[in-house]
Amino acid sequence: MRSTIYKTVVLPASAASLFDMYMDPEVHAAFTGAAAKVSDEPGSSFEAFGGLLLGTMLQVVRPRLIVQSWRSVNFAEDDADSTLIISFTEEADAGEGRIDLVHLDVPESDFQGVSGGWESRYFAPWLDYLKAQSAET
Repeated sequence: MRSTIYKTVVLPASAASLFDMYMDPEVHAAFTGAAAKVSDEPGSSFEAFGGLLLGTMLQVVRPRLIVQSWRSVNFAEDDADSTLIISFTEEADAGEGRIDLVHLDVPESDFQGVSGGWESRYFAPWLDYLKAQSAET
């Protein structure tokens, strides 16, 4: 069985800034703490956490939407790739952006790891990164 993950987070940066941070390999690596490869070219490869997450960029609508085929090294070899859809929107409070994430077709065998990973490996470190950047200015 395959499942869907829904996540929403509001971070202290504009939606466009959050989009740019995700799409910039150096900044992506800085807030996650591990090497990343990302491009806005459809069909280009995506990697995060030094290759522990792999996929293909399916669609990028700057600065609002990212769609990727996606898989972790914990997916079974015969598991199909999942599909990740991330949208970025402005919040009513100035200086805050909202990320809505829908992660489709995650294998049940890695559902808990992927679901928890969005919180512990992306959103919490991203917030810490933004707070540190804010403290420096």
